[in-house]
Amino acid sequence: MIRIDIPGDAPLELENVVCDYNGTLARDGRLLPGVHDRLAALAHQLTVHVVTADTFGTARAGLSGLEGRLTVLAPGNQAAAKAAYVNKCGAACTAAIGNGQNDRDMLKAARLSIVVLGDEGTAAAALGAAIVVARDIRIALDLLLNAQRLVATLRR
Repeated sequence: MIRIDIPGDAPLELENVVCDYNGTLARDGRLLPGVHDRLAALAHQLTVHVVTADTFGTARAGLSGLEGRLTVLAPGNQAAAKAAYVNKCGAACTAAIGNGQNDRDMLKAARLSIVVLGDEGTAAAALGAAIVVARDIRIALDLLLNAQRLVATLRR
């Protein structure tokens, strides 16, 4: 668990992180450099979940050796499926990280939501739903690994 005391707000008590794969953790289906190690380190503090349509069919191989849960979503309303997944984890104790239109609802549902400005672009709807914006997934994961960095951003 990660606990962050936020001045002027209720503390964050996180148990899970739910991440989108393509466009967030990966570009063109390939996990971005440095992401595997950061997710492995984060798995010592949180349960790591990756939810994806797995457009390129590479998520399982890219995440090989990581402690966590990979869920490949069925075709259909993936935005609703991602939000339902966050709610099933317990939205009040979950951080979500994404970049796409279909990440908007999971970002809204999660206690802490981080949108990534990646190479594949960022949907305006996802940007509007996030609490924190990070210019890169590595920076987003580092915010969780060094959670005190979030205090200045989230204090009221």
